[in-house]
Amino acid sequence: MHALSTTNPYLPLEAEVVDRLRESDTIFTLRLKLTDPDAQRAYGFQPGQFNMVYLYGVGEVAISIVSDPEYEDLLDHTIRIVGRVTRGLAKLRRGDRLGIRGPYGRGWPLDRTRGRAVTIVTGGLGCAPVVSVISYVLKRRAEFGRLTIIQGVKHSADLIWRQRYIAWSELPDVQVLLAADQGSAHWPWHVGLVTELLDQAPAAPGSTIYMMCGPEIMMRNAARILTGRGHAETDIYLSMERNMQCALGHCGHCQYGAPFVCREGPVFDYGQVKTLLGSRGF
Repeated sequence: MHALSTTNPYLPLEAEVVDRLRESDTIFTLRLKLTDPDAQRAYGFQPGQFNMVYLYGVGEVAISIVSDPEYEDLLDHTIRIVGRVTRGLAKLRRGDRLGIRGPYGRGWPLDRTRGRAVTIVTGGLGCAPVVSVISYVLKRRAEFGRLTIIQGVKHSADLIWRQRYIAWSELPDVQVLLAADQGSAHWPWHVGLVTELLDQAPAAPGSTIYMMCGPEIMMRNAARILTGRGHAETDIYLSMERNMQCALGHCGHCQYGAPFVCREGPVFDYGQVKTLLGSRGF
């Protein structure tokens, strides 16, 4: 799905930086708005999809959209500084311009999730692709069951959006469980693996849809635990990260076995990818 059916998919649309939010020393959020009013009105996306964010003269990078698709006009992208393009994006300020292509990929299965509980399991900055889902569910509480948010980080200092997690935990029928592999004197939550928190959020098979992002070893271990408890592979969804350079399934950089992550993903159910998870070369 592209922003405009008449748009050349290889050409980015111009967007303006409306705001820049500092999340941590290496993570920031760019709040964007398309400069063409017609393109802004026509643009639409689903939670879990991504944009190719283009910095003029430098390059582009795939970034998840973390906004709510129906309640927010602006496009938020949370970005970790890891390379040339993201270092350049980190220097942008309000009023600066960049390009975006998209949205691309297959998002989270919200249609088959309605009426059921939702459990989010994430690690590190893996929380970014599911923020739009959390916002989506919270603004439509009557359509979904209990929301459980499980987030793990390597070190307690790595947790971003601490106040947001605290605010979520105070909402009705919402459970928030946080873990750090390495805690600190001021860390009030679980110290250990994020998968250990699954014991604190038991669910009967068939009652819950699971959505995961983060390190593949974490997602693989969590999926194995859940299937071992009787949960169907088609009730467990993973958002895969790969080097997506064209987002159109042409360059082959994101090929994951037969599928292309940019086209058939980034969201897959566990049954679609379980044989490749942890396999060398994939």
